[in-house]
Amino acid sequence: MGLAALAGCGNRHMVARHSVTHPPVSTPPASQALPFATVARPSFGDAHPVVWPGRTPAMHPVHGMDVSRYQTDIDWHTARAHGVSFAFIKATEGADWADPAFAGHWISAAAAGVPRGAYHFYYFCRSAAEQARWFIAHVPRERGALPPVLDIEWNSASRTCPFRPDPASVRAEVMTFLNTVGRHYDQRPILYTTLDFWHENQLWLLDGAQPWLRSVAQHPSDAYADEPWTFWQYSGTGLVPGVAGPVDVNAFAGSHASWAVWLAENTH
Repeated sequence: MGLAALAGCGNRHMVARHSVTHPPVSTPPASQALPFATVARPSFGDAHPVVWPGRTPAMHPVHGMDVSRYQTDIDWHTARAHGVSFAFIKATEGADWADPAFAGHWISAAAAGVPRGAYHFYYFCRSAAEQARWFIAHVPRERGALPPVLDIEWNSASRTCPFRPDPASVRAEVMTFLNTVGRHYDQRPILYTTLDFWHENQLWLLDGAQPWLRSVAQHPSDAYADEPWTFWQYSGTGLVPGVAGPVDVNAFAGSHASWAVWLAENTH
């Protein structure tokens, strides 16, 4: 099944194709959770601010962050009050590593009323099918969660996997992962990547995934030649009230009204 068909796939597919038992990660009952909302403008700083040529992050009113085990101390209520309208939380990497902070962040973000989703960091020396199964085994399927995310980029720091597949192989593996998790969660997945990876692997040829693009020196409409995007990671050194130390910060492509529509269409 291609990504373009994911919006129409229902739970009947997921029951037949998947039998993974999720770990006991729970969230507060709906009656206790705060309603999802945004502030007018985020009040974030930056440890290493840049001078933006032309379009800037401030043009976009809806902002959020992505976190992992490196963010050990988060006051999610404070972060939300200062403009964190969404969060993506690292869940897994490769086919045999799970982020130890995932469950805590997952529960605490929901308790503070922050819409959150999980992301997987791709490892080039395991198959996409294995990695999708690993992600599914660790991320619960919940109402209200944001779509699953694949983070794929060259990892020059890897001591165990210097392998760089050719672009066609990369795109095939990306499609395998996204189609597998898209069917399981019955959501249209998100694809995060960097500028060099995007161009070297011609990821614009893929159809159906929602792009989350990194660009810390230019607006993505400039850096990615007006490629449509959903999320933009504009800094890796953001300073967000409620978060100890620097954190990745991101913008949503649209207005507050379009964010509400996107949430309604992409969380269920």
